[in-house]
Parts: sequence; structure tokens; C-alpha cells
Amino acid sequence: MLPRVADFLSFLCPLSSLYLDMVRVVQDDTGVCAQIQADPQRTDLVYVPTAALSCLLLGPGVSITTPALTTLARHGTSVVCVGAGGVRAYAGILPDSLTTHWLEQQVTCWSDPAKRLDIAIRMYKRRFKDADLPQNVTLDQLRGMEGQRMKAFYKILAEQHGIGRFRRNYRPDQWNSQDPVNLALSAANTCLYGIVHAALLALGLSPALGFLHAGTQHAFVYDIADLYKAETTLPIAFALHNSTNPEQEARRRFREDLRLLRLLPRIVRDVQNLLTPGTNAVNAEAWEGDEEERSERRDTQMVHLWNPKADVLPAGVNYAAGGD
Repeated sequence: MLPRVADFLSFLCPLSSLYLDMVRVVQDDTGVCAQIQADPQRTDLVYVPTAALSCLLLGPGVSITTPALTTLARHGTSVVCVGAGGVRAYAGILPDSLTTHWLEQQVTCWSDPAKRLDIAIRMYKRRFKDADLPQNVTLDQLRGMEGQRMKAFYKILAEQHGIGRFRRNYRPDQWNSQDPVNLALSAANTCLYGIVHAALLALGLSPALGFLHAGTQHAFVYDIADLYKAETTLPIAFALHNSTNPEQEARRRFREDLRLLRLLPRIVRDVQNLLTPGTNAVNAEAWEGDEEERSERRDTQMVHLWNPKADVLPAGVNYAAGGD
């Protein structure tokens, strides 16, 4: 069976995703392997388990041959070009075998105003667990409350670090005139966006269809990244208020913290819970049990036929009258 990213469990398995940097990826007579130049006289080979991989992250210094990419595509492995440590996402190559299940869920929720607002509300409650929202809250009210919450959080962090008044200011045209906190926050946020972008691509979702953000190809990336800024990028940025090189230090600290946070599986789990509310299919508790049971619960039909009256129909069936 082809590897899938149809559930978050795949990211938790040891061989579900692999990050490479400073290697050459080639196809030989045995399979796909990474060539590592140990010294001028020796080249080590590490074979890549393509059939067991859901996602391959290619970091800086990686070159890959067309035959190797062909094998990865044949095994249904997504390939994402990323920055050092996987904190940036530049491009993604998705296999044609990747299921559209989560994309269909996203489009269904995005195109329905009621469902879209419901997801926006649940994202707000995910960020602010003590939130007490009024009944029939509107999207404009939700954005206003989010802004007030973030201002209060900025104030708390500024007081903790003895900064005084802080104002978020993202001005690319005046980049060098910004204070260290804003510079560090922009750099760290860019790293976070890369991680989120890679996760969304691996799931087959559209980064452009956001529920709060709109008008950009990364709208959904910004929506999901906002869920984690309070515990990732914001503390890093404020801690660098006296740094002489806040951008570089922010990127390094984010990479270090990322290993502790294990953010990628959390992103996949949270996105799936947002798109399928009220189900236990993507909760960690639902995946307890032996490997056979987990495989059965993950075994979903990857191809089906659309029918406006009967929702979906199984593929591979002759529906002609009297057909067999």
C-alpha cells in the first residue's frame, strides 16, 4: 500500500518523514540513496526507504537526480524543498497518488459561510482557551478581540523583559530601521510559516484558502501559524531585544526549539481536527492499539466518483444500465 498523509500518525512514525541536507540524492541499481562525501577519498551511501516515506524534506546543499525523483513519485512520496532545519518551505512536489480527502474538507468548509465562521471561532478558542465569546459573534468582532488579546500579550512580554512600550511593526520598505524585537519576530515568523507550509502541502491542502486571512497564496499558512506564535516566535523575539543580530539568532533559536516542540505532528493533528470537528479519527487517543488496527482505520478509498445526489460513489464500477 502506498504511504499516505491521510492522517497525522504518518508524521509520528520514524520513517514517515525524512530531512536531508548537504547530500546528493541519486538512483542506483538498488534504490534511491544519499551520497555523503565523508572525505576526499570516501563517499558513504545511505539508502532512502522511499516506500516507507510520506514526505522527503530537501534542505540546503541537496542535489537530486531525475531518476530519484521519479522513484519517489512512483512510491507516492511528497518532496518539499526547505531551508536549514526545515524552517522554510520554497517548493513542493506532490505525487498524483496523494488523496484529495483533506483538500475536499477544506474547500467544503471554506465555501460555506457558517462553517468558515465556525472554524474561525474554534481557531480563536484554540489560541485563547479562556475565551468567553458572545453568542452570534461576527468575524469582524472576532478579529477585534484577537487584536486586543495580542496587544495585551505584547505588553506582558515587554514588561517581563523590561522593554517598555512595544508596537508590532512590519515594514519591509524600512527593514533596517526596525527595532531588534520586530526584526527577530519577522525572521522567526518566516521560519514558522515554512514549517506550516510544508505540513499543508504534505496533506494536499491549499495554502491559499484561509479562513481568517485572504487575498494571498499563503492565507491558510498564516491562519495556522497564528495558533503557535504565542509559544514559539514571540518569546524568542522578545528575548532578543538586546541582540546585535536578531534575525540570525531568531532563526537559530527557532530551529533549536523546534526539536523540543515537535511542532510538525501537532500542526497536522490540529489542522485535521479543525476541518473535521466532533470526530475522534485524528485524536492521539484514537490511535492507540496495535498496528493492524491502525492500518485498518487509515485504509480509505483514495479515488471515488462525484455524484450531486449521492455524494460520492466508488470508482472502478460500471454504472451503465445492465453493465457488469
